[in-house]
Amino acid sequence: MERRSFLKNTAAASAAFSIVPSYVLGRGHTPPSDTLYVAAFGVGGRGASVMEGLDATAKVKYVAFCDVDDRRAAATYRKYPDVKRYKDFREVFQKHLKEIDAIMVASPDHTHAAIALPFMREKKHAYVEKPLTHNIAEARLMTQVAREMGIVTQMGNQGASSDGSREAREWIESGIIGKVQKVDCWTNRPVWPQGVPLPMGKDRIPKELDWDLWLGPAAMRDYNDAYLPFKWRGWWDFGTGALGDMGCHIMETPFSVLDLGYPTEAEASCTTNWVGDFVEADYGASCPSSSIIHLKFDTEAHGPIELNWYDGGLKPDLPDELKDGESIGDNGGGSVFYGSRGILVCDTYSRNARLLPSELMGMMNKPAPTLPRVEGSTGGHQRNWVEACLNGGTTSSDFSKAGKLTEAVLMGNLAIRSYQYKVRKFNEQYNREYFEYPGRQKIQWDGANMRVTNFEKANDWVNGSYRQGWELG
Repeated sequence: MERRSFLKNTAAASAAFSIVPSYVLGRGHTPPSDTLYVAAFGVGGRGASVMEGLDATAKVKYVAFCDVDDRRAAATYRKYPDVKRYKDFREVFQKHLKEIDAIMVASPDHTHAAIALPFMREKKHAYVEKPLTHNIAEARLMTQVAREMGIVTQMGNQGASSDGSREAREWIESGIIGKVQKVDCWTNRPVWPQGVPLPMGKDRIPKELDWDLWLGPAAMRDYNDAYLPFKWRGWWDFGTGALGDMGCHIMETPFSVLDLGYPTEAEASCTTNWVGDFVEADYGASCPSSSIIHLKFDTEAHGPIELNWYDGGLKPDLPDELKDGESIGDNGGGSVFYGSRGILVCDTYSRNARLLPSELMGMMNKPAPTLPRVEGSTGGHQRNWVEACLNGGTTSSDFSKAGKLTEAVLMGNLAIRSYQYKVRKFNEQYNREYFEYPGRQKIQWDGANMRVTNFEKANDWVNGSYRQGWELG
């Protein structure tokens, strides 16, 4: 089916199907209250890991698998030989819509919204890997559709279901560190190439890969091994860089703890290799190899808060209260909350909330639990979603929360791209053969109207661009 007609027809038919598939009743199947019928998209790599968590619930049955690359999906296909397989998600929609309750989407970032929205508009529950979307407008749209359809949603930032973020919130709500004024977050990403020139060569397309479907909304280009597998995360047209990959994990902690909303402004600086001829070596298509981002928020409970992000080997200043041999975070990253009376540190995925200086942990009683915990040491985040789909209730990272977190993460990327854009224009204008910082580029953000108010070029990245026929409608 032609893509444009597909989107138009699916939006118009949104009232035609019920949330619980009618065919389940009276056919000898397990009652729908005990089984969630799922179509999975992107079933290799990260998707396979998500499915392990879904399997741990013992309440999921897969109706269809969809993956554009048989190489990546091979292990999953061997594990579930009886599940029907597709490369084009539209075929799943056309052939299995009435049979499914929900979808799981773990495809590359730039295809999340394109795959998920048609099903969401048919009232199918949705589990979508982080970051929720590739651009801010998609995040706002996904949040809106989820609310209007009344479906159960979950973004795949697993730390949101851990005890860690709840313990961190209980520590801060106890008042022990006072009002939070600043949070520093960092990650060890990227662990894939970034800050590299756009590939100019043309490699052979693997026979197992449908390159056109893999590109999806992105502009057509020659296949190159520089994009796959996994390396797509470092290219703006497909991924969202180190911040997009880990921000929804590490920044989830301050979002859950401090009830952050839309940032009011963002500013970034990053490394760049832009020297010489920009035509022959275009670095602008790639996310930078390292960056620092400053986001500002206004909060009701704490007042103004500055959130700082570091990646690519850069780390925030170490607190004076940190002793020799102690660390902020773990090998993957972490977050540091600076309050008016003290400091709280968390590891990646909100783990191991602790006070600084460390001797305070032996002097202070841990706050009594006041927030509900998510059960399940294996796949607790997926279990949280499955149980809500089957029996009602809330999820740890539903799109009303995950959408705002994703928008804040992508706001940091707006600042990075604005910085890159200004550096390039500066060097083109003055024909520099070396990097020179061209001055600040702070982004002012009107969250309610989803618009950058002081740098018009950045609004192009707010909405993204789509190959003809792949517009979201």
